Amino acid sequence: MNEFSLKYGCNPNQTPARIFMANGKELPVEIVNGRPGYINFLDALNSWQLVKEIKESTGMCAATSFKHVSPTSAAVGKKLDEKLKRSCFVDDIEGLDDSPLACAYARARGTDRMSSFGDWIALSDECDEVTARVIAREVSDGIIAPAYSPRALEILKTKRKGGYNIVRIDPSYLPEDTERKQVYGVTFEQGRNNFRIDRALLQNIVTKNKALPEEKAVDLLISLITLKYTQSNSVCFAADGQAIGVGAGQQSRIHCTRLAAQKADLWHLRMHEKVLSLQFAEGVGRPEKNNIIDLYLSNEAEEVLGDGVWYKNFAVRPQPFTREEKAEYLSSVRGVSLGSDAFFPFSDNIDRAAKSGVEYVAEPGGSVRDDLVIEAADRHNMVMAFTGMRLFHH
Repeated sequence: MNEFSLKYGCNPNQTPARIFMANGKELPVEIVNGRPGYINFLDALNSWQLVKEIKESTGMCAATSFKHVSPTSAAVGKKLDEKLKRSCFVDDIEGLDDSPLACAYARARGTDRMSSFGDWIALSDECDEVTARVIAREVSDGIIAPAYSPRALEILKTKRKGGYNIVRIDPSYLPEDTERKQVYGVTFEQGRNNFRIDRALLQNIVTKNKALPEEKAVDLLISLITLKYTQSNSVCFAADGQAIGVGAGQQSRIHCTRLAAQKADLWHLRMHEKVLSLQFAEGVGRPEKNNIIDLYLSNEAEEVLGDGVWYKNFAVRPQPFTREEKAEYLSSVRGVSLGSDAFFPFSDNIDRAAKSGVEYVAEPGGSVRDDLVIEAADRHNMVMAFTGMRLFHH
Protein backbone atom coordinates (compact mmCIF):
# COMPACT_ATOMS: atom_id res chain seq x y z
CA MET A 1 0.00 0.00 0.00
CA ASN A 2 1.50 3.34 -1.03
CA GLU A 3 -1.53 5.53 -0.18
CA PHE A 4 -4.01 5.84 2.69
CA SER A 5 -7.11 8.05 2.54
CA LEU A 6 -7.83 10.16 5.60
CA LYS A 7 -11.21 11.32 6.90
CA TYR A 8 -10.00 14.93 6.64
CA GLY A 9 -6.91 17.07 7.12
CA CYS A 10 -6.03 19.24 10.13
CA ASN A 11 -9.67 20.39 10.27
CA PRO A 12 -12.94 18.85 9.05
CA ASN A 13 -13.27 21.38 6.21
CA GLN A 14 -9.93 20.30 4.71
CA THR A 15 -10.84 17.54 2.30
CA PRO A 16 -9.75 15.44 0.54
CA ALA A 17 -6.81 14.25 2.63
CA ARG A 18 -4.36 11.38 2.33
CA ILE A 19 -0.88 10.17 3.09
CA PHE A 20 1.07 8.64 0.22
CA MET A 21 4.54 7.86 -1.09
CA ALA A 22 5.39 10.26 -3.92
CA ASN A 23 8.06 7.84 -5.17
CA GLY A 24 5.48 5.07 -5.56
CA LYS A 25 7.06 2.84 -2.93
CA GLU A 26 5.15 1.12 -0.14
CA LEU A 27 4.22 3.14 2.94
CA PRO A 28 6.48 2.22 5.89
CA VAL A 29 3.44 1.99 8.17
CA GLU A 30 0.61 -0.49 8.59
CA ILE A 31 -2.71 0.50 10.17
CA VAL A 32 -3.34 -2.44 12.49
CA ASN A 33 -6.50 -1.00 14.05
CA GLY A 34 -8.64 2.14 13.88
CA ARG A 35 -8.43 4.94 11.34
CA PRO A 36 -5.73 7.49 12.22
CA GLY A 37 -6.17 11.04 11.00
CA TYR A 38 -3.91 13.69 9.50
CA ILE A 39 -2.67 15.06 12.84
CA ASN A 40 -2.38 11.52 14.20
CA PHE A 41 0.09 10.65 11.44
CA LEU A 42 2.04 13.88 11.95
CA ASP A 43 2.40 12.92 15.60
CA ALA A 44 3.12 9.28 14.77
CA LEU A 45 5.94 9.92 12.31
CA ASN A 46 7.58 12.65 14.41
CA SER A 47 7.29 10.72 17.67
CA TRP A 48 8.68 7.52 16.11
CA GLN A 49 11.81 9.37 15.00
CA LEU A 50 12.26 10.71 18.52
CA VAL A 51 12.16 7.34 20.31
CA LYS A 52 14.21 5.66 17.59
CA GLU A 53 16.98 8.26 18.01
CA ILE A 54 16.91 8.17 21.81
CA LYS A 55 17.40 4.40 21.71
CA GLU A 56 20.22 4.70 19.18
CA SER A 57 21.91 7.39 21.28
CA THR A 58 21.49 5.89 24.77
CA GLY A 59 21.14 2.16 24.11
CA MET A 60 17.94 2.10 26.20
CA CYS A 61 14.36 1.58 25.08
CA ALA A 62 12.35 4.80 24.90
CA ALA A 63 8.81 6.11 24.90
CA THR A 64 7.21 9.47 24.28
CA SER A 65 3.85 11.13 24.77
CA PHE A 66 3.01 13.50 21.88
CA LYS A 67 0.36 16.20 21.45
CA HIS A 68 -0.09 18.46 18.41
CA VAL A 69 3.30 17.67 16.88
CA SER A 70 5.34 18.29 20.04
CA PRO A 71 6.35 15.91 22.83
CA THR A 72 4.97 16.47 26.31
CA SER A 73 7.82 14.24 27.50
CA ALA A 74 10.16 11.46 26.48
CA ALA A 75 11.87 8.90 28.68
CA VAL A 76 14.10 5.85 28.73
CA GLY A 77 13.33 2.57 30.44
CA LYS A 78 14.58 3.21 33.98
CA LYS A 79 12.71 1.82 36.97
CA LEU A 80 10.57 4.25 38.93
CA ASP A 81 11.01 4.65 42.68
CA GLU A 82 7.91 4.40 44.87
CA LYS A 83 7.29 8.16 44.99
CA LEU A 84 7.48 8.47 41.24
CA LYS A 85 5.17 5.47 40.78
CA ARG A 86 2.58 7.13 42.98
CA SER A 87 3.01 10.47 41.25
CA CYS A 88 2.55 8.81 37.84
CA PHE A 89 -0.48 6.78 39.03
CA VAL A 90 1.23 3.45 38.25
CA ASP A 91 1.98 2.13 41.75
CA ASP A 92 -0.68 -0.56 41.24
CA ILE A 93 0.61 -1.88 37.88
CA GLU A 94 1.70 -5.47 38.42
CA GLY A 95 5.01 -6.32 36.76
CA LEU A 96 5.98 -2.71 36.02
CA ASP A 97 9.56 -3.15 37.24
CA ASP A 98 10.00 -6.09 34.86
CA SER A 99 9.18 -4.06 31.74
CA PRO A 100 11.64 -1.28 30.89
CA LEU A 101 9.33 -0.14 28.09
CA ALA A 102 6.38 0.20 30.48
CA CYS A 103 8.60 2.19 32.83
CA ALA A 104 9.57 4.48 29.95
CA TYR A 105 5.95 5.17 29.03
CA ALA A 106 4.86 5.55 32.65
CA ARG A 107 7.52 8.24 33.03
CA ALA A 108 6.62 9.97 29.75
CA ARG A 109 2.89 9.99 30.44
CA GLY A 110 3.33 10.94 34.08
CA THR A 111 5.53 13.98 33.45
CA ASP A 112 2.88 16.44 32.29
CA ARG A 113 -0.42 14.60 32.63
CA MET A 114 -2.49 17.67 31.79
CA SER A 115 -0.79 18.05 28.41
CA SER A 116 -0.71 14.29 27.78
CA PHE A 117 -4.50 13.90 27.95
CA GLY A 118 -5.48 12.41 24.58
CA ASP A 119 -1.87 11.83 23.54
CA TRP A 120 -0.22 9.93 20.72
CA ILE A 121 2.27 7.31 21.95
CA ALA A 122 5.49 6.12 20.34
CA LEU A 123 7.54 3.15 21.57
CA SER A 124 11.02 2.23 20.39
CA ASP A 125 10.47 -1.51 20.91
CA GLU A 126 7.74 -4.12 20.69
CA CYS A 127 4.79 -3.20 22.88
CA ASP A 128 4.47 -5.82 25.62
CA GLU A 129 1.51 -6.69 27.83
CA VAL A 130 2.57 -4.57 30.80
CA THR A 131 3.01 -1.47 28.63
CA ALA A 132 -0.38 -2.13 27.04
CA ARG A 133 -1.98 -2.33 30.49
CA VAL A 134 -0.49 1.06 31.41
CA ILE A 135 -1.80 2.54 28.16
CA ALA A 136 -5.21 0.87 28.42
CA ARG A 137 -6.47 3.06 31.24
CA GLU A 138 -5.24 6.38 29.87
CA VAL A 139 -7.14 8.65 27.48
CA SER A 140 -5.10 8.38 24.30
CA ASP A 141 -5.60 8.77 20.54
CA GLY A 142 -3.23 6.10 19.31
CA ILE A 143 0.15 4.42 19.25
CA ILE A 144 3.02 3.65 16.89
CA ALA A 145 5.57 0.89 17.51
CA PRO A 146 7.65 -1.55 15.48
CA ALA A 147 5.68 -4.54 16.80
CA TYR A 148 3.06 -5.68 19.31
CA SER A 149 2.85 -8.88 21.31
CA PRO A 150 -0.42 -10.80 20.74
CA ARG A 151 -1.60 -10.04 24.28
CA ALA A 152 -0.69 -6.34 24.00
CA LEU A 153 -2.63 -6.09 20.76
CA GLU A 154 -5.62 -7.76 22.34
CA ILE A 155 -5.59 -5.24 25.22
CA LEU A 156 -5.11 -2.17 23.01
CA LYS A 157 -7.92 -3.17 20.66
CA THR A 158 -10.40 -2.85 23.54
CA LYS A 159 -9.77 0.91 23.80
CA ARG A 160 -12.21 3.45 22.36
CA LYS A 161 -14.86 0.78 21.81
CA GLY A 162 -12.53 -1.13 19.52
CA GLY A 163 -11.55 1.89 17.43
CA TYR A 164 -8.19 2.70 19.05
CA ASN A 165 -5.56 3.73 16.48
CA ILE A 166 -2.72 1.20 16.33
CA VAL A 167 0.07 1.70 13.80
CA ARG A 168 3.00 -0.60 13.09
CA ILE A 169 6.11 0.92 11.51
CA ASP A 170 8.92 -0.80 9.69
CA PRO A 171 11.94 -0.14 11.98
CA SER A 172 14.34 -0.53 9.04
CA TYR A 173 12.67 2.23 7.00
CA LEU A 174 14.94 5.11 5.97
CA PRO A 175 13.42 8.16 4.30
CA GLU A 176 15.01 9.96 1.38
CA ASP A 177 17.68 12.52 2.19
CA THR A 178 15.56 15.36 0.77
CA GLU A 179 12.19 16.34 2.22
CA ARG A 180 9.50 18.59 0.75
CA LYS A 181 6.29 20.26 1.88
CA GLN A 182 3.89 22.81 0.49
CA VAL A 183 2.72 26.06 2.05
CA TYR A 184 0.17 28.17 0.18
CA GLY A 185 0.90 26.30 -3.02
CA VAL A 186 4.64 26.87 -2.77
CA THR A 187 6.89 23.82 -2.41
CA PHE A 188 9.68 23.94 0.15
CA GLU A 189 12.65 21.56 -0.12
CA GLN A 190 15.50 20.88 2.28
CA GLY A 191 17.88 18.17 3.37
CA ARG A 192 16.40 16.00 6.09
CA ASN A 193 17.80 16.73 9.56
CA ASN A 194 19.67 13.45 10.02
CA PHE A 195 22.43 14.88 12.22
CA ARG A 196 23.30 12.29 14.87
CA ILE A 197 22.99 13.44 18.48
CA ASP A 198 25.36 11.45 20.69
CA ARG A 199 27.86 11.77 23.53
CA ALA A 200 30.50 13.34 21.26
CA LEU A 201 28.24 16.38 20.88
CA LEU A 202 28.84 17.28 24.53
CA GLN A 203 32.64 17.48 24.41
CA ASN A 204 32.98 21.26 24.08
CA ILE A 205 32.43 22.28 27.69
CA VAL A 206 32.91 26.04 27.95
CA THR A 207 32.44 26.57 31.69
CA LYS A 208 34.96 26.33 34.51
CA ASN A 209 33.12 23.32 35.91
CA LYS A 210 33.72 20.49 33.43
CA ALA A 211 32.51 17.51 35.48
CA LEU A 212 29.75 15.90 33.42
CA PRO A 213 28.66 12.54 34.91
CA GLU A 214 27.50 9.92 32.43
CA GLU A 215 23.91 9.85 33.71
CA LYS A 216 23.70 13.64 33.28
CA ALA A 217 25.06 13.33 29.76
CA VAL A 218 22.21 10.89 29.03
CA ASP A 219 19.72 13.45 30.36
CA LEU A 220 21.22 16.12 28.10
CA LEU A 221 20.98 13.79 25.09
CA ILE A 222 17.34 13.08 25.90
CA SER A 223 16.63 16.80 26.13
CA LEU A 224 18.37 17.54 22.80
CA ILE A 225 16.67 14.72 20.89
CA THR A 226 13.32 15.77 22.38
CA LEU A 227 13.98 19.31 21.14
CA LYS A 228 14.75 18.01 17.65
CA TYR A 229 11.08 17.05 17.34
CA THR A 230 9.55 19.95 19.29
CA GLN A 231 8.00 22.98 17.61
CA SER A 232 10.48 25.85 17.97
CA ASN A 233 11.49 27.94 19.81
CA SER A 234 11.92 25.28 22.49
CA VAL A 235 13.71 24.45 25.72
CA CYS A 236 13.66 21.10 27.52
CA PHE A 237 14.45 20.22 31.15
CA ALA A 238 15.44 16.61 31.89
CA ALA A 239 16.20 14.51 34.97
CA ASP A 240 16.61 10.84 35.82
CA GLY A 241 16.26 9.63 32.24
CA GLN A 242 13.25 11.67 31.18
CA ALA A 243 12.16 15.06 29.92
CA ILE A 244 10.41 16.76 32.85
CA GLY A 245 9.46 20.10 31.28
CA VAL A 246 9.09 21.12 27.64
CA GLY A 247 8.61 24.75 26.65
CA ALA A 248 7.55 24.68 22.99
CA GLY A 249 6.60 27.11 20.26
CA GLN A 250 7.33 30.38 22.04
CA GLN A 251 8.59 33.42 20.17
CA SER A 252 10.89 34.44 23.04
CA ARG A 253 13.49 32.05 24.43
CA ILE A 254 13.07 33.29 28.00
CA HIS A 255 9.38 32.41 27.72
CA CYS A 256 10.41 28.92 26.57
CA THR A 257 12.67 28.63 29.59
CA ARG A 258 10.03 29.90 32.00
CA LEU A 259 7.39 27.54 30.61
CA ALA A 260 9.69 24.52 30.71
CA ALA A 261 10.84 25.46 34.23
CA GLN A 262 7.27 25.80 35.48
CA LYS A 263 6.44 22.34 34.15
CA ALA A 264 9.61 20.89 35.69
CA ASP A 265 8.76 22.52 39.03
CA LEU A 266 5.27 20.95 38.92
CA TRP A 267 6.83 17.56 38.18
CA HIS A 268 8.94 17.88 41.33
CA LEU A 269 6.06 19.20 43.44
CA ARG A 270 3.83 16.27 42.45
CA MET A 271 6.19 14.02 44.42
CA HIS A 272 5.82 16.05 47.63
CA GLU A 273 4.13 14.07 50.40
CA LYS A 274 1.32 16.63 50.58
CA VAL A 275 0.36 15.74 47.02
CA LEU A 276 0.99 12.01 47.29
CA SER A 277 -1.21 11.80 50.41
CA LEU A 278 -4.23 13.57 48.90
CA GLN A 279 -7.39 11.53 49.57
CA PHE A 280 -9.78 12.02 46.68
CA ALA A 281 -13.53 11.78 46.95
CA GLU A 282 -15.18 8.57 45.77
CA GLY A 283 -15.92 8.62 42.07
CA VAL A 284 -13.23 11.13 41.10
CA GLY A 285 -11.64 9.77 37.92
CA ARG A 286 -8.02 9.80 36.83
CA PRO A 287 -8.31 12.80 34.46
CA GLU A 288 -10.18 14.76 37.14
CA LYS A 289 -7.44 13.97 39.66
CA ASN A 290 -4.90 15.55 37.30
CA ASN A 291 -6.98 18.73 37.08
CA ILE A 292 -7.44 18.84 40.85
CA ILE A 293 -3.73 18.37 41.53
CA ASP A 294 -2.89 21.06 39.00
CA LEU A 295 -5.20 23.52 40.75
CA TYR A 296 -4.02 22.43 44.20
CA LEU A 297 -0.46 23.33 43.18
CA SER A 298 -1.47 26.63 41.59
CA ASN A 299 -2.23 30.04 43.02
CA GLU A 300 -5.94 29.27 42.55
CA ALA A 301 -6.01 26.38 45.06
CA GLU A 302 -9.21 27.74 46.62
CA GLU A 303 -11.05 26.50 43.53
CA VAL A 304 -10.65 22.96 44.88
CA LEU A 305 -10.11 23.69 48.61
CA GLY A 306 -12.84 26.28 49.24
CA ASP A 307 -15.63 25.77 51.80
CA GLY A 308 -18.29 25.03 49.22
CA VAL A 309 -16.27 22.76 46.93
CA TRP A 310 -13.59 20.78 48.74
CA TYR A 311 -15.88 17.81 49.54
CA LYS A 312 -16.60 17.34 45.82
CA ASN A 313 -12.89 16.70 45.28
CA PHE A 314 -11.58 15.16 48.50
CA ALA A 315 -12.69 12.62 51.08
CA VAL A 316 -10.60 14.52 53.64
CA ARG A 317 -10.01 18.24 53.29
CA PRO A 318 -6.26 18.73 52.70
CA GLN A 319 -4.16 21.49 54.16
CA PRO A 320 -3.14 24.20 51.69
CA PHE A 321 0.28 23.84 50.09
CA THR A 322 1.63 27.31 50.82
CA ARG A 323 3.82 29.34 48.52
CA GLU A 324 6.56 29.24 51.19
CA GLU A 325 6.38 25.44 51.49
CA LYS A 326 6.61 25.01 47.73
CA ALA A 327 9.54 27.41 47.48
CA GLU A 328 11.39 25.60 50.28
CA TYR A 329 10.83 22.22 48.63
CA LEU A 330 11.97 23.42 45.20
CA SER A 331 15.06 25.08 46.67
CA SER A 332 16.41 21.60 47.43
CA VAL A 333 16.15 20.41 43.80
CA ARG A 334 19.53 19.78 42.19
CA GLY A 335 21.08 17.99 39.22
CA VAL A 336 18.56 18.97 36.53
CA SER A 337 19.71 19.13 32.89
CA LEU A 338 18.60 21.61 30.26
CA GLY A 339 18.78 21.67 26.49
CA SER A 340 17.98 24.55 24.16
CA ASP A 341 17.29 24.26 20.41
CA ALA A 342 19.20 27.52 19.72
CA PHE A 343 21.64 29.73 21.56
CA PHE A 344 20.67 31.68 24.66
CA PRO A 345 20.79 35.37 23.67
CA PHE A 346 20.71 36.60 27.27
CA SER A 347 21.88 35.31 30.64
CA ASP A 348 18.37 35.62 32.13
CA ASN A 349 17.66 32.13 30.80
CA ILE A 350 20.50 30.71 32.88
CA ASP A 351 19.40 32.58 35.99
CA ARG A 352 15.83 31.29 35.63
CA ALA A 353 17.02 27.73 35.01
CA ALA A 354 19.16 27.83 38.16
CA LYS A 355 16.03 28.50 40.24
CA SER A 356 14.68 25.13 39.08
CA GLY A 357 17.79 23.16 40.00
CA VAL A 358 19.55 23.16 36.63
CA GLU A 359 23.25 22.27 36.90
CA TYR A 360 23.91 20.94 33.36
CA VAL A 361 23.24 22.78 30.10
CA ALA A 362 23.62 21.99 26.40
CA GLU A 363 23.03 24.70 23.79
CA PRO A 364 24.49 25.52 20.38
CA GLY A 365 26.40 28.65 21.35
CA GLY A 366 27.11 31.36 18.81
CA SER A 367 25.45 34.37 20.42
CA VAL A 368 27.26 37.71 20.51
CA ARG A 369 26.61 37.53 24.26
CA ASP A 370 28.04 34.03 24.78
CA ASP A 371 30.56 35.47 27.25
CA LEU A 372 27.76 36.78 29.47
CA VAL A 373 25.89 33.48 29.28
CA ILE A 374 29.04 31.54 30.22
CA GLU A 375 29.69 33.99 33.05
CA ALA A 376 26.18 33.36 34.40
CA ALA A 377 26.68 29.59 34.17
CA ASP A 378 29.97 29.91 36.05
CA ARG A 379 28.26 32.03 38.71
CA HIS A 380 25.84 29.14 39.31
CA ASN A 381 28.67 26.54 39.05
CA MET A 382 26.94 24.90 36.08
CA VAL A 383 28.46 22.62 33.47
CA MET A 384 27.64 23.96 30.02
CA ALA A 385 28.46 22.39 26.66
CA PHE A 386 28.26 24.22 23.35
CA THR A 387 27.01 21.72 20.76
CA GLY A 388 27.38 23.94 17.68
CA MET A 389 24.13 22.45 16.37
CA ARG A 390 20.81 24.26 16.09
CA LEU A 391 17.65 22.14 16.36
CA PHE A 392 14.81 24.21 14.90
CA HIS A 393 11.74 22.19 13.94
CA HIS A 394 8.71 23.57 12.08
